[in-house]
Amino acid sequence: MAYQALYRTWRPQKFSDMIGQEVVTKTLKNAIITGQITHAYLFNGPRGTGKTSAAKIFAKAINCLHPVDGEPDGTCEICQAADAGTLGDVIELDAASNNGVDEIREIREDVTYAPTQAKYKVYIIDEVHMLSTGAFNALLKTLEEPPANVIFILATTEPQKIPATIISRTQRFDFKRINAQAAYERMVYILNERGNTYDEAALRVIANAADGGMRDALSILDQALSFGDGHVTLENALLVTGSVTQTLLGQYVQAVVQQDTKAALAKLSEVLDAGKDANRFVEDLISYARDLLLYTEAPELVTLVPDETFMQLAKGQAAPVWYNMIDQLNETQQQLRYTNRPAIYLEVLTVKLSQPVMPATNNVPTASAPKEQTQPQTAPVQTVSLTSTAAQSDEPVAETKTVAPHKQVPTVHVSEDQTAVFKVLAEATRGDLNRITAVWSDMVNMLPVSEQAMLNVSRPVAASANGLVVAFNFDIIRHNAMQKNDLLQTMVTQIRELTQAANERQLVFITSDDWQQLRAKYVAQLTKQHTQAPASDEATAQQMPVEPAVDQPVEQEDSLVTEAKNIFDEDLVEEIDD
Repeated sequence: MAYQALYRTWRPQKFSDMIGQEVVTKTLKNAIITGQITHAYLFNGPRGTGKTSAAKIFAKAINCLHPVDGEPDGTCEICQAADAGTLGDVIELDAASNNGVDEIREIREDVTYAPTQAKYKVYIIDEVHMLSTGAFNALLKTLEEPPANVIFILATTEPQKIPATIISRTQRFDFKRINAQAAYERMVYILNERGNTYDEAALRVIANAADGGMRDALSILDQALSFGDGHVTLENALLVTGSVTQTLLGQYVQAVVQQDTKAALAKLSEVLDAGKDANRFVEDLISYARDLLLYTEAPELVTLVPDETFMQLAKGQAAPVWYNMIDQLNETQQQLRYTNRPAIYLEVLTVKLSQPVMPATNNVPTASAPKEQTQPQTAPVQTVSLTSTAAQSDEPVAETKTVAPHKQVPTVHVSEDQTAVFKVLAEATRGDLNRITAVWSDMVNMLPVSEQAMLNVSRPVAASANGLVVAFNFDIIRHNAMQKNDLLQTMVTQIRELTQAANERQLVFITSDDWQQLRAKYVAQLTKQHTQAPASDEATAQQMPVEPAVDQPVEQEDSLVTEAKNIFDEDLVEEIDD
C-alpha cells in the first residue's frame, strides 16, 4: 500500500481519540446515548482542529450496531464499512468545488430515498461557506422540512459567510484551537507507537509552529521525519518550520533591551542569512516577549523551557518594555504582509526596539511651540531636541547630551526647518538631484550596517549645488540620524567625492509627510510670485517670502511648469488649465 501522511493514518476513529475538543465530544456522545439527535449540525473552527473527523465519527456512531457509551465499537459491519469508505449512506461533499444550485438540488432529490445500509443517511458538507446564494436558498428548504432519517453536518472555518437563516436551523459547535501542550502530547504518543526517536525540544517547536492546528502539526512532523531519516531533531524541526532557536531569540532580545543596536542588527543578519522566514521570526519574537511578560505573574502559562538568558531578561526588565516590544512587533507584522523586502522592515524594527527611550520625547512637544511658530512644518520630535536647552534650563545636563552631537563638528550642520528646505529649492536643479540619486546606493553601502538601516528608509528629494534635502519615512529614524555626527560627516564627504562636486552640500533632513507639504507650499508661493511680481519690479521681487529659482524667466507662464520639472520629479508635475 502507498505511504499515507501521518494526519491521515492517525485520524481519530473515536471521540476519545480527539484532543482539545472535550466539550464538543462530550455533548455529541451524550446526544447519542440519550437519543437526542437533531437533523442539522454546524461545526465551526480553525483549520485542522478536527471538524471533519468529528463529523465522520458522529456519522459512524449514530449508525453503529453496538455503540458503547456513545462511541462506535469499530467492529460491526457498519463501522468497518465507514472506516473503509464504502458506506454509501455517509455522503461527504466539498462545497468548495460543488457550490452550485444543481448539486444541492440533487441532494434534495436524494434525501427522499431511505438509507440502504445504515439507520441514518448523513450528509457532511465541508467548507459550506463556499456555497453560492442560490445553493444556500436550495439547501434552506431541505433544512426546514428534513426527512426523519437524514442528518446534515455542515463544517466551516468562516461562519460569518453563512446566512443567518441556515445557522438558526442547526446546532452550532465551536471547535477551538488546540494548545501547544496537547499537540505535543499527541505527537509523543504517535511517535512512541511508531517507534521513532525524537528530541522533546523539537516537538515543542513543531507544536508552536502549528498555531493550534493538529493537522498542521502532524504535517510538519511528517516533514521532519522524512528530513531526519526517522529521527526528529531540534535542528531539523527548526529548518522545516523556519523558526529561530530559543538561544538566538534570547540573544537578539537581550541586545535590543540593552540598546546595543550593532549587536542586534548582527543577530538579525544571522537570522536572515540562515534563510529564516521573516514572518516566522516576528511570530517567534512575539511568543518570546509574551512568555517574558507572563513569567513573573503566571509562569505556568509559559510555553518554553526558561534558560539563563530568559531568566535574566524576565527579572531585569519591567513589564512596559515587553508591552512596547509586542506593539512594535505587531505593527511590523502587519507591514510585512504588503512588502517584498521584509529585511528593511526588520532592520527598522531592530533600530526602533534598540532605542526605547526615544518615543518618550513625544510627550513634551509643546515645549518648542513658542519658539517655532514661524516653522509649522517642523517635525515635533526634532523641534523638542533643538529647543530643549532653552525650554528646560533646569535640567542642563540631560539636555546638553541631547543636542551635543550637533556641535561636535562645526563643518557639518543639519537643518530641518522650512527656511532651509526653501533655500535648497530656490537653487535646485534636476541635474543635481539626478547625480546624487545615481550615487545614493553606493554611498549607503559604504556605511556600517546600523547606519545603512537608517538610510534604507530615506531618499534624496531635492538638490542644488550647495544643499541636499533628504526625506525619511519614519520621524524617529530621521531624529536618530541627525544625532550621529559620524554619519553626517561621512554622507557629505562621500556625496561630494562621488558626484565630484566642488564643495560639500548642506544637509536638510525632513519626513516624507513634511516634504509633501513643504513642496506644495513652495509651488504655491512660486505661483504667487509669478502672478504678483513683474520682472522689472526688483523691489517687489525682493519682498517675496521665497527667493525664485536661478535662471527662471518670469515673462511667460510656461516657465513655471519648466521650473517645477527641473526641481521635482517630472512624473510628479501635472499641468492643469484653470
